[in-house]
Amino acid sequence: MNFTLGMLFQLLLIFTPVAKDVPASIYDFKVTAINGGSEIDISAYKGKKILIVNVPSQLITDHQYADLNELQKKYQGKLVVIGFLADEFGIAPGMKQQQADNRTDYNVVFPITSKVQIRGSNMSPVFKWLTSKQYNNLKDSEVKWNFQKYLVNEQGELVAVFDPKISVNNPEVIAAIEK
Repeated sequence: MNFTLGMLFQLLLIFTPVAKDVPASIYDFKVTAINGGSEIDISAYKGKKILIVNVPSQLITDHQYADLNELQKKYQGKLVVIGFLADEFGIAPGMKQQQADNRTDYNVVFPITSKVQIRGSNMSPVFKWLTSKQYNNLKDSEVKWNFQKYLVNEQGELVAVFDPKISVNNPEVIAAIEK
């Protein structure tokens, strides 16, 4: 039997195991908002770019929150920033755990989720999708630190991953958003 490369790829897709808790599309995810009562339905953002960022709950002020806020305002209608609260990288020195756990006001215009795991065996399904080429069809990655950024295009495809040290004001980030 003569197989084409396309046929082999289709067979590979059929027989590749997929985790049951990881939907095929970013638009299939629904996550709990920070206020605990409402839900963020990512399918509501179809047709817009989505910048998903793991944000620390323990920082009261950080220029990256302000930069993300300004980015959301600048590209309103074309881009939505979604902050996913995570504490994998610890509590900032001098801060009490209780302050971090009870914080709900981040003075931002973009949606923020309740706390999720972004690494390890209890990783949030959204981050499994974002960090595994098996699901996102772009690349495998690892969340390195707070403010790692994942850009999803208007069709729901992961198109870029930006290191935590890269500001959203970086020309590379702006070019990817404006593309």
